[in-house]
Amino acid sequence: MPRMNLEGSSSIITGGASGIGEASARQLAAAGSRVVIADLNEEKGSAVASELGGLFVKCDVTSEEDANAAVVAASEMGPLRALVNSAGIGWASRTIDRNNVPMDLSKFQMVVNINLVGSFNMLSKSAAAMAQTEAVDADGSKGAIVNMASAAAFDGQIGQCAYSASKGGVVGMTLPIARDLSAAGIRVNTVAPGLIDTPIYGEGEASEQFKAHLGQSVLFPKRLGSGEELAFMVMDLITNPYMNGETIRVDGGIRMPPK
Repeated sequence: MPRMNLEGSSSIITGGASGIGEASARQLAAAGSRVVIADLNEEKGSAVASELGGLFVKCDVTSEEDANAAVVAASEMGPLRALVNSAGIGWASRTIDRNNVPMDLSKFQMVVNINLVGSFNMLSKSAAAMAQTEAVDADGSKGAIVNMASAAAFDGQIGQCAYSASKGGVVGMTLPIARDLSAAGIRVNTVAPGLIDTPIYGEGEASEQFKAHLGQSVLFPKRLGSGEELAFMVMDLITNPYMNGETIRVDGGIRMPPK
């Protein structure tokens, strides 16, 4: 069975304006898919979409209306075959602080809402559109979905309770959703990145020194991963017809210490 052919298809990449999402969008476009960059950053998102011959859709992943708009935009360019759920936010705060004040519950809810509920929202809307397309092979394959979790889902650090809970939820829903969507010929997998060089670390000399220091804790190679390296795995999970229901760490072998 050959790899899934993305020529003439459409794809949605949330968080596609930068980082892992942008790298995934570039590789999907190179594989012949028309990309929808679904992001809140209009300036960067429009620039990436325009360069790749795709479309930018301003998208809050927690909004059903925005999710539907992204799906409609993609479906107009070709059958929707791939979704990469790369939008997400980080938030660092201890459960109780040094003065024994509990974490602001609204912040915990915000992180879970964007990273977990937002991923499910985009996934369910995209799957509904994929299910209505023609199968691409004898197996009845119609599409593939890749979620973005994190190594923090497994070894979250001090202050990462909200982030780890949200990413752990993404890992936890991967298999049951793959089972739900098997009847529709749609595969679902998740990538759990380790320390990746994305805009989250800022820019400039101080940020480069910080990233170099972080890289020393990676098993091998002793550096942060690149968005492109993560996108290689995203593309494998989308195009390998037998990859389903799995979460794969892409982290250079790191296991995060408590802090």
